Amino acid sequence: MNNIDISRHIDVFSRDTFGNKRIDVIGAGATGSRIVLALAKLGLENIHVWDFDKVEAHNIANQAYSQSDIGAFKVDALAALVKAHTGLQINTHNERVDGTQALGDVVFLLTDSMASRKEIWDKGIRYKMRTKLMIETRMGSDQGRVHTIVPTRPTHVKGWESTLYSDEVAEVSACGASVSVGPTAEFISGLAVWQFIRWHAIEQGKTPNDVLDNEIIFFLRPPLFTQRQF
Repeated sequence: MNNIDISRHIDVFSRDTFGNKRIDVIGAGATGSRIVLALAKLGLENIHVWDFDKVEAHNIANQAYSQSDIGAFKVDALAALVKAHTGLQINTHNERVDGTQALGDVVFLLTDSMASRKEIWDKGIRYKMRTKLMIETRMGSDQGRVHTIVPTRPTHVKGWESTLYSDEVAEVSACGASVSVGPTAEFISGLAVWQFIRWHAIEQGKTPNDVLDNEIIFFLRPPLFTQRQF
């Protein structure tokens, strides 16, 4: 077990009760890079991160990487970042996920297209008994969504699938690139990790009156939240 000091949050989340369950983070971009670092700072060790892209100059403004990472594979740069901040070693997979790969107990589905998310969901997550929880995020410039789904529960499956849409309706900037703003990414990443913490507390019976929000939608101009269960 690592020696990172978790004393300040152990009453909220205990790595000992979570154990060595596997977490897969698919996509190491604006939300994925931050989520991986946040999970490591909870003291978790069995983290697998998947991405096949390299860090580019435009990633620095909205992702966890630094100028010195430009040109490196994202998974390698993220492993070094996690090591520097926590002393932990994550498991890296420099490849595209298509749903044929074996995934773990918790999956964060954070790829950069809806088409790839649906492919991974259909082939590798939907009604797969090994995965107990899927968390998926979507982000615009000043708004976002967090979906928290038990992929073996029919109401969750139906509810999440009803939210899917075409990549053609995604928000893009004036130059045609997808919109991604650092503070929004920070916000949605924190919500995603908090949903993971809530789920674990419910599983442990620590918060018997809590019920997971399957969908959280937020807006930041002006601040507004809405949530629902499937």
